[in-house]
Amino acid sequence: MRIALLTEGGYPYARGEGGAWCDRLVRGLAHHDFDVYALSRSPRTEAGGRVEVPSHVRRIRAERLWGEPPAAALAPTCGGGRAAGRARRADFLTHYWDFVSALAGGTDGPGDRADRFASGLYGLAEVAADHGGLPDLLCGEDALAALESACRAPGVRPLLGDIVVTELLAVAELLELQLRPLSAPWYGSSELGAVDLCHAVSGGPAALPGLLAKRFCGTPLIVTEYTVRLREALLGHRAAGLSPAVRALLGDYHRLLAGESYRQAALVTPGSTHVRRWQERCGAPRARMRTVYPGIDATRFARAGEAAEAEAAAPAAHADPTLAWVGRIDPAKDIIALLHAFHAIREEEPQARLRIFYLRLRPADERGAAYLGHCRTLAAQLFPYEAADAHAVGESPVSFEEIGSPGAPELADAYAAGDVVVLSSSAEGFPLSLVEAMFCGRPTVSTDVGAVREVIGGTGLVVPPRNPKALADAARDLLRGPERAARLGAAARERALALFTVTGCVDAFRESYLDVVAHHPVRREPLLDAAGDPRPFTAPAESHVPARLAPTPAHPAWARTPEPVGAPSAPGGPLS
Repeated sequence: MRIALLTEGGYPYARGEGGAWCDRLVRGLAHHDFDVYALSRSPRTEAGGRVEVPSHVRRIRAERLWGEPPAAALAPTCGGGRAAGRARRADFLTHYWDFVSALAGGTDGPGDRADRFASGLYGLAEVAADHGGLPDLLCGEDALAALESACRAPGVRPLLGDIVVTELLAVAELLELQLRPLSAPWYGSSELGAVDLCHAVSGGPAALPGLLAKRFCGTPLIVTEYTVRLREALLGHRAAGLSPAVRALLGDYHRLLAGESYRQAALVTPGSTHVRRWQERCGAPRARMRTVYPGIDATRFARAGEAAEAEAAAPAAHADPTLAWVGRIDPAKDIIALLHAFHAIREEEPQARLRIFYLRLRPADERGAAYLGHCRTLAAQLFPYEAADAHAVGESPVSFEEIGSPGAPELADAYAAGDVVVLSSSAEGFPLSLVEAMFCGRPTVSTDVGAVREVIGGTGLVVPPRNPKALADAARDLLRGPERAARLGAAARERALALFTVTGCVDAFRESYLDVVAHHPVRREPLLDAAGDPRPFTAPAESHVPARLAPTPAHPAWARTPEPVGAPSAPGGPLS
C-alpha cells in the first residue's frame, strides 16, 4: 500500500514529539510505502534539519506557510493574452467571493456557510490548477476589495462591519499563507493521485492537501489529531496580538476548514476523548471516528520503571521528600501556581524539596525565557536561601535544572528524581509528560485539564487547575503516605504499558489503513509495463475485498467499538 503522510510543522523535521510519533509510525509499518508532504510553519521548523527517514519513505515534498511565495507561483502562467487573464481573474473572484462571504457569515449568498466555504475552497483550487497558482491573485487589490465587500454585506457581525484597511490587509496576507497548499504541484497522477490513502497527522492546513486529493483524485483521507488544531490556532491568534476582527475571520476559517475535513474524511482518529468532543462539536460524524492513543517509546523509561517497582516492594519515607516537575517552560504550565503550592507544603514539611526540570529553551524562545526568569524571581522571593547558622548560607529548596545537566542526564532521570511528579498546567492537550511519568512508575498529582483525567484513569490524584491549595494538599498527602504513593505508581505504570505503547498505536493504524482502503478503493487505470501489458499487484489487495466478506461500509468493525485502542471492554474501566 502507498500512503501519503500529510504533516504541518513536524515530520520529517527534527522537532517535537509530533515528528517523533510519525517516525515511530512509519518505521513500524515498513511493509507499506510512504510519501511525505510536509508544510513548514516557520523558519524555526526547518532550522533543526530533517530526521533520517527509512528507505520505504519514497519521496518528500515540502511547502512553506511563511515568507514570500515562490517566484513561480507569483507569475501567472495563463496563455492567450489579456482575454485569458480576464477569464482567470473572473473565475478567481467568483470563487473567492464564496470563500470570504462564508468567513464573514453574511446572508448575501446561496446555501449555508459550510457549503459556500467548500464551494469557494474547491473552486479556488481549480483556478490554481488551471492557471498555475493563486498567490498573485490572493495578494491583489481584487481580493482585498472582495474581502471588504464581504465584511460590509448584510447579516455580518457588527465587529466586522467596522473593520479597517490595516485589518483587511492583515487578513488577506494570512489567508494567502494558509491557502498555499492549493497552489502546490501535488495533485497530479504521479503525486497524490498515485497513492492509495492520505493520512493527515494533524488537522488544519495539513488536511488541506488531503481534501484536494480526495476532490480531484478520489483518494480517501484519514485525519488524526492528538491536540485540537483549531484550539491551537485560536490561542495562537490571541497570543500574536491580532485584533478582534482579524481573529474572528481567521478563527472562522479554521472552524470551517476543520468541519470540512471531518465531513470528508473516511476516518477521524482523535487521540483522546477530550479531542473527540471538540471534533464532534465541529461536525465529525461518530460513525467514522476511532480513538487511537499516541504511541510513546516506553524503552527510554524502562530502567526507571523497574527501579520504581523495586522501591515499591519496601516503600519508605525519605529524609528529603521531593516533588518533581518535568516539561517545557511555558505560561500554560502554570509553574507560578506550583511555587505557591510548594510554599504551603513547606510550612508543614520543612524538609521537602521541589526540583523543576525543563527542556532546553530554543534561542528564539523569548517568551519562554521571560517566563523562566519570572519563575526564578518568584522562587527567590518565596524561598530565600536558608542559613544553617549566622555565618553559613544554605541551599534553596527549589532548583531549576535543564534536562541534560548533571542532575538529570536523561529525561527518565528527571522523573526518577521525584518521590511525586506534579503536573500543574492551566491548559493542556494530551499530557505526554504525565504518560512518561507513568512509564517511570511515579505517583502523580495533576490538574484537571485537557485529557489528564482520561490518561491518569484513577492511578493518580487530580485537582482543579489554578488552585495552589488543592495542589498542595494532594502532593502533601502522597509525600506523607509512601505506601499509597507506591501503589499508585505501580498502577500507573501498568496502565501506561497497556494503553500508550508504540505497538498498540501502530497496530491500530495498520488495521485502520486496511479498513479504509477496503471500503474506499481508488479506481484508476492499471499501470502498464514497457510492452503495454497491465502490471500485476499495482493496487492493494484490500481494495478488492468482496462486499459480503467486509463489514457494512456505513458501520465498519472499528465504528462498532466505542472503546479507545487498548481500553478495557468491561464496564467500569479506568477511562473517564
